[in-house]
Amino acid sequence: MHIGAAMFFTDYSMSPTELATALEERGFESVWAPEHSHIPLTRKSPFPGGGDLPKKYYDAMDPFVSLTAAAVVTKKLKVGTGVCLVNQRDPIQTAKAVASIDQVSGGRFLFGVGNGWNQDEMENHGTDFESRHKLVRERIEAMKVIWTKSKAEYHGDMVKFDPMMAWPKPTQKPHPPILVGGAFPYGARRALRRRLDAAAPAQDLWRGARPDSEVPGDGQGGQPRPRLAADLDLGIEGG
Repeated sequence: MHIGAAMFFTDYSMSPTELATALEERGFESVWAPEHSHIPLTRKSPFPGGGDLPKKYYDAMDPFVSLTAAAVVTKKLKVGTGVCLVNQRDPIQTAKAVASIDQVSGGRFLFGVGNGWNQDEMENHGTDFESRHKLVRERIEAMKVIWTKSKAEYHGDMVKFDPMMAWPKPTQKPHPPILVGGAFPYGARRALRRRLDAAAPAQDLWRGARPDSEVPGDGQGGQPRPRLAADLDLGIEGG
């Protein structure tokens, strides 16, 4: 089992460099940063955590910037998005950002992705809420092509581009690990049934992964079982 820590990096939080240094010194495996480009003042979809949206959601730094800062002051600590909102990002630019941070970190990047929950935020990016799952699937497929092909092209229903060249390529081959995140049990279940690694609250992973017969892979010469990253909220009191 590996243990990492996640933080909404803001202009008033502990800095990415401070936290990353402290985590590596203490033997942690990874540091994670979430993503929200902005928070609309209207709210069509409720906050999954219930109640009012915490201030840190409004103030979060760009995860690729904060994680790059964390990577350059460490040598072994892995850095990951928890999660990158792929349906709100251009896939060509995001593929370059992922490859770049994987190069800068020496192959320590973990690409946590999610479909998001904030309908208003998505719509500001021109994303249709109802088709967001399909859009994310196509964008991830398109990014895999960019990372692995010298001449990449993709022609889906929602993502299309003709032959092109895009560098750098990721250090990790064929690409950094992709972990599908979600705040609900069905998100974990969807990832596991497709043999994808999953990152979610611990209780949702447990509900989403049962029964075992629904999870493809046996880890014994057949399909390997997906990796699970469980999210636990912990409070630490000084004293």
